Amino acid sequence: MTEAVLLVGGQGTRLRPLTVNTPKPMLPVAGVPFTVHQITRARDAGISRIVLATSYRAEVFAEFIEGADLGIEIVIATEVEPLGTGGAIRHALTHLESGADDPVVIFNGDVLSGLDIRGLVDSHVQSASDVSLYLTPVPDPRAYGLVPIDADGRVEAFLEKPQTPEEIVTDLINAGCYVFKRSVIEAIPDGRVVSVERETFPGLLASGAHVRGVVDEGYWLDLGTPLAFVQGSKDLVTGKAPSPAVGAIGEVLVLDGAAVDPSAQLRGGSAIGRGAVIAADAVVDGSVVFDGAEIGAGAQVVDSIVGAGARIGADCELHGVVVGDGAVIGSRNELRDGARVWPGVQLDDVSIRYSSDS
Repeated sequence: MTEAVLLVGGQGTRLRPLTVNTPKPMLPVAGVPFTVHQITRARDAGISRIVLATSYRAEVFAEFIEGADLGIEIVIATEVEPLGTGGAIRHALTHLESGADDPVVIFNGDVLSGLDIRGLVDSHVQSASDVSLYLTPVPDPRAYGLVPIDADGRVEAFLEKPQTPEEIVTDLINAGCYVFKRSVIEAIPDGRVVSVERETFPGLLASGAHVRGVVDEGYWLDLGTPLAFVQGSKDLVTGKAPSPAVGAIGEVLVLDGAAVDPSAQLRGGSAIGRGAVIAADAVVDGSVVFDGAEIGAGAQVVDSIVGAGARIGADCELHGVVVGDGAVIGSRNELRDGARVWPGVQLDDVSIRYSSDS
């Protein structure tokens, strides 16, 4: 048996207002909660038991798991107060059944990747590592933690979010998946906030532990921002990102119960939720429309997210916008470039629109 811990306790502040009612890992991506993509990939890699380390809106996970059958044993460990990444891993310890030297896989709850999970575990076991880290190269590593490694793959340092050219000594970043010996988890301090990136990993290096990096140059995306969330959904719909939870890949995904007028145009990897309504002549391009949302006649929704039950009026234009659950955007409104509308907010119709030539 190989066990895993999936860290899903974060509040998802970068994705507000979508996460006001729903924790980030439970937001629908390509038709199912993002957590399902991670769980099913873990299952298909041979992981037979997974602990969900929850905190924010833990009841949402509990309700979903109670009614789901994903072919893998799932248990929930809930923090009363957020304990950080390391603290959450330690808190999950009492739910693990592995032996002291057995591998335990740790997944960050907001990373979509094509990582060879089985290969990472096998490499960890064969190299007798204490901890193995999934590393991937990125063009601009300044927003991430850099992890330089030597010729044998041993980690040399952990460098958090470097800014100057001198500090950028590698393009390899901590990509959010690890394999720990269970005994390493036991050594993490219990009952307090611990950062695995700033405390646990540097401490292991200082103690001489065998910490190894495994480089995988396949698909990787942090879904923490609205633009990335939309991109991840598009990539899953079109098959660029792998997931056994996507039934059929194609240009668009329209879930059961959605009503799409024949004159509407859906394209660019858009996902249309259950019970959603897309009216005549509307255009939905590279966007995510949650369950029960309505897109009015002639509206254009591009690279945007429309929350559950939200209504977009006729002839609206949305470009790079997030609309919260139940919000109402009156007809002829134009929202662009990162605008966010909170749940339940109502914007009146626009009676006159002035063009740039007026």
